[in-house]
Amino acid sequence: MQALHYQVALTCIPQVGHVVAKELLQHVHSAEEIFKLPFNTLSKIPLIGPTRAKAIKAFRGFDRVEQEVQYMQQHQIQPIFYTDPCYPTRLQHCVDAPILLYAKGNTVLNTPRVVSIIGTRRPTAYGKQLCEQLVRGLQKEQVLVISGLAYGIDVVAHETCLQAGMPTVGVLAHGFDMLYPPAHHAVANAMLQNGGLLTECMSYTPLHRQHFASRNRIVAGLADATIIVESDEKGGSLITADLAHGYHRDVMAFPGRVGDPASAGCLQLIREQKAQLVTSASDVLDYMNWTSTSPTPPSQQRTLFYELPPEEQQLFNLLQAGQKLPFEQVIQQSGLPYSKASAALLNLEMQAIVRVLPGKIYELC
Repeated sequence: MQALHYQVALTCIPQVGHVVAKELLQHVHSAEEIFKLPFNTLSKIPLIGPTRAKAIKAFRGFDRVEQEVQYMQQHQIQPIFYTDPCYPTRLQHCVDAPILLYAKGNTVLNTPRVVSIIGTRRPTAYGKQLCEQLVRGLQKEQVLVISGLAYGIDVVAHETCLQAGMPTVGVLAHGFDMLYPPAHHAVANAMLQNGGLLTECMSYTPLHRQHFASRNRIVAGLADATIIVESDEKGGSLITADLAHGYHRDVMAFPGRVGDPASAGCLQLIREQKAQLVTSASDVLDYMNWTSTSPTPPSQQRTLFYELPPEEQQLFNLLQAGQKLPFEQVIQQSGLPYSKASAALLNLEMQAIVRVLPGKIYELC
């Protein structure tokens, strides 16, 4: 069997969810090694214990795994495992990120600027217009647009991207053996030529309500910011907004028209200070500090008159050139774990050595 077989198999053990699987991967070199470890060694790994170790050693579903691998090969589906270099970095920092993604298309997910655009399945004409204007306004800054390929704002965002020649990725709540809703087949096929489709579901996974909720966390986790165009008070978009907020990502919402039920959810997010009020693409770009500007000359070298702890010194040196770096790039370039980088940046900020700009962009003070 290939490494891919063990990667797929790891997603098929009911007692081993994404969090537990990632804990296992911290202690081994590959998914294959997990299945070959002795029971006693497995059971001593944090979060595993005898029950989960027994479930791993008892796994007998490799026939189904082989079917899935063949299906992927026959339908040009690309697997993206959690430890692969091409795994979405933004999603990787989410505690409940899926350990295996199935992808089709041609878009690089680790592009510098990514937003998720979401909203109600029953948008008003005004909401559709806002969505179209938003997407076209983001075009000049080469922003990748993520959404869920659902009815309403989702598909308007995807279609507008295609019309503008912008890459766009749809996150599905099912495997690649089907498409829901079926009415979006033409849009989905077009997205494969300039963007792509992504799912955590194996083929022939029964369509279930829970999968749509799970899909929302990927939509939120893939992006630097989540933008809600229209949503009522109980819309699914509010769940995605809460997820993005929990991942410490920027959340933005259009206020809509006062008294319009289609915007009640957006107003609620703004009122509760869970979302930044935006009225145009320009607001989004300004808030994220994504507006194109001429390069600024490097600032004079700063000198500290005391020693910093190793992680803080490393981040200080990284920002020494006078450049502004988004949080994700700080992690990538420093090589520090998410938790250590976050703590070090916070300490530097409290000492007035660094400051954080809108869009979680860091620079030296």
